Amino acid sequence: MDMEALMAQAQDLQTKIASAQDSLADMQVKGIAENGAVIVAMTGKYDVLSVNIRPETLSLDAEKVSKLVTDAYKDAKAKADVLIDKVMSQITGGLSE
Repeated sequence: MDMEALMAQAQDLQTKIASAQDSLADMQVKGIAENGAVIVAMTGKYDVLSVNIRPETLSLDAEKVSKLVTDAYKDAKAKADVLIDKVMSQITGGLSE
């Protein structure tokens, strides 16, 4: 493969990756802690969209509420990681694995 074709292929891949990143910004995942006591909504680019806490959860001590928020965030991030891997592997044809 000549250098010009290789550069064109790299540019095409770069364009596809940029497009995939844009689409990830529109995708959402939800992280859930303790059967919905706390739900964190996040984009595929890790932007937190909302944090919902059930009113009865707020009667718990601050440390427990903080742990639930953290757990929901970690769950959302893990789901976003899976989503990102799936989207990017479709673009790269598994090269990133």
